[in-house]
Amino acid sequence: MSIEFKVQFSAKTTLDKLKGVRNQLAKLPVDSYNYWVSITPVDTGNARRNTTLRGSDIRADYPYAQRLDTGWSKQYGGKGMTEPTKKYIRDRVRQITGQQLTGKK
Repeated sequence: MSIEFKVQFSAKTTLDKLKGVRNQLAKLPVDSYNYWVSITPVDTGNARRNTTLRGSDIRADYPYAQRLDTGWSKQYGGKGMTEPTKKYIRDRVRQITGQQLTGKK
């Protein structure tokens, strides 16, 4: 899975705000991995145990990963993991850039 985001800044953006955004965005792969694992359906725990983060790549290293991701298990609404994680990432990027750059909480 590869997701790319384009973030633009105005000329009024301060260096401190940019550093804050960069620091928060640097944490996003780990946050996304933790979210992915939290919504991975559980039967024996094998799927969660065999999901790893390598660099910024989430890897589901078990034979039925695609099946789980297409909603085979109805646990957690049967939505799989990729689409909810993509939404989580989009929402976090908006939250991080909006909070840091506008000063809103």
